[in-house]
Amino acid sequence: MITTAVSLAVINLVAFIFKILNWLVGAYVLLIVIYALLSWLPGGYQSRFGQLIGRLVEPFLSYFNFIAVGPLGFGPVVAIIVLTVVQYGLQALEEFILRLLF
Repeated sequence: MITTAVSLAVINLVAFIFKILNWLVGAYVLLIVIYALLSWLPGGYQSRFGQLIGRLVEPFLSYFNFIAVGPLGFGPVVAIIVLTVVQYGLQALEEFILRLLF
């Protein structure tokens, strides 16, 4: 009886950890979208809010800034695609781990 309760607790813990990771990746995608939309506002990046989001997002976006066509940068789009692939990978890893635990 104890092993069933322990295994259920472990399964719930694994599911909770992956739910938190998935939520964090989704929140980061939202920050990237907000950062990209700030470019449409005059002085958006210079505001306090823009500077805060810039400090959070720019280190990751710097890996994708090489993708540009003229003045249009596609770095945020590629970063969102990469993070979406990461989310799918996390879901697959969660399913794999949960199958191992059953």
